[in-house]
Amino acid sequence: DDETMEARRQNVRLPPEVNRVLYVRNLPFKITAEEMYDIFGKYGTIFQIRVGDKPDTRGTAFIVYDDIYDAKNAVDHLSGFNVCGRYLIVLYYQQGRMEKKLDIKQKREELEALKAKYNISKSDTEE
Repeated sequence: DDETMEARRQNVRLPPEVNRVLYVRNLPFKITAEEMYDIFGKYGTIFQIRVGDKPDTRGTAFIVYDDIYDAKNAVDHLSGFNVCGRYLIVLYYQQGRMEKKLDIKQKREELEALKAKYNISKSDTEE
């Protein structure tokens, strides 16, 4: 019954980290988008899936659900789910945390570029 489901949803207060975008880790490298749709589509309508295909993003994916409650349901049911002997890590995508990681990586790259520019080797910077 859609009406009771909708009424139940109105009463549920979702934790602040819950959102429609999921970040999945520990996926088999060979998994396809179709297989991802098969696994994650059981929990609701999916807007988009992006499977990592670069050396540093392999084994990860972003999944965007149309509905936040479907995303929550997927996290609740698929965290620890076994796919080809690997246990999935299913998290809510947190913009701030991802940006922080990129920021640190960017700062490190800038530092390395400066060291190269001024010809500073690692031994020069160690006490």
